[in-house]
Amino acid sequence: MATTYSNDEVRMFQKTETLSAAQTLTAAQSNTVFILDAAEGKTITLPALKDGLRFRFVVGAAFATTNWIIDSAEGDNMEGIIADMGATVAGVPVGAEDQINFVASAEGLGDWVELICDYGNSQWLVTGMCRTNGGITATDPS
Repeated sequence: MATTYSNDEVRMFQKTETLSAAQTLTAAQSNTVFILDAAEGKTITLPALKDGLRFRFVVGAAFATTNWIIDSAEGDNMEGIIADMGATVAGVPVGAEDQINFVASAEGLGDWVELICDYGNSQWLVTGMCRTNGGITATDPS
């Protein structure tokens, strides 16, 4: 008798994608873990807010020249906190920011951020962790 797996693969394995170039994400890529893997950072632009969107970004390779930037399509709508686990443990507040930055030469393999869309409040909720002080920052450049 044949076995039908229907949607079991989705529940058994997390979708992953390795990024090495700039990209604008789509809603169809929601629930994916993106592994950042390039010698120099790039900018990843989130899609417009939509209920249920969720993205996770993880440093998979050291980069030394430019930051990896996670950019909001709308701007001023990232809220949350990132745990900075360096020599001086601290929280990196994220309040009405446009971008999350994995900082070149301060990043650590495994540093991560996750963004979940809170559509009802028009914002991205951010959590994350980095192992070196200053490894991840939140900015509002505009």
